[in-house]
Amino acid sequence: MKSSITKLTAAAVVVVVIIIGIQHLKSDASTAEIAGSLGPASTQAPVAAPELVPIEIKLPKPMFVGTEKDIRVPYLEPLAESCPPFLAPVGTTNVALGKPVFSSDDEPIIGEIEMITDGDKEAADGSYVELGPFAQHVTIDLEAMHEIYAIVIWHFHKEPRVYFDVVVQVADDPDFITNVRTLFNNDIDNSAGLGAGKDKHYVETNNSKLICARGVQARYVRLYSSGNNFNDLNHYIEVEVYGKPVE
Repeated sequence: MKSSITKLTAAAVVVVVIIIGIQHLKSDASTAEIAGSLGPASTQAPVAAPELVPIEIKLPKPMFVGTEKDIRVPYLEPLAESCPPFLAPVGTTNVALGKPVFSSDDEPIIGEIEMITDGDKEAADGSYVELGPFAQHVTIDLEAMHEIYAIVIWHFHKEPRVYFDVVVQVADDPDFITNVRTLFNNDIDNSAGLGAGKDKHYVETNNSKLICARGVQARYVRLYSSGNNFNDLNHYIEVEVYGKPVE
């Protein structure tokens, strides 16, 4: 009796081994088929990273030194001593120069909307646009999709000021419905209704405010603000957008 049970057990073990062997063969065959469709690993050409170079930003002449005024604004970052350099692919330029600009204020108090992309970054009278009070925004049409690496802003640097609810967004359409992305937001209490931001307030100087965009693709750039620590008006001297057309 024991002999018969032993023989049956041995036979069962043999059957299990055969089944496992068949499953391994099928698995190996499937793996080989997938690998064959992908081709040998050595034939996959690596994607070359673009060559990055320092991008020079030409700054306007300073109109004041230091901050003599007592600016009491919460969540204020230290005064920038210079415009921070940034790296971008070869061929990156200011693609906003001379491009169309639209505004929530159709009739500026001072200046013309087109001055925001005319290349004049000086703080002298006649070089800036003054929009109405409270929340306002301007939109730059790059006229084609671009890879954007940095956005540089001069609101007003004739004297030290801090502008509130500064939000910078990019999108694929002029109504900012499609593929909207926020690159900067210092609206810490969500008073503009675009979401509470975590970026700090900053003092305006000739060094500008540089916002890194990391190659985001978009056609339209929109900038919001809602007055400043001096009055409720909004100002723009120049906005530069550094990028390259999408190939």
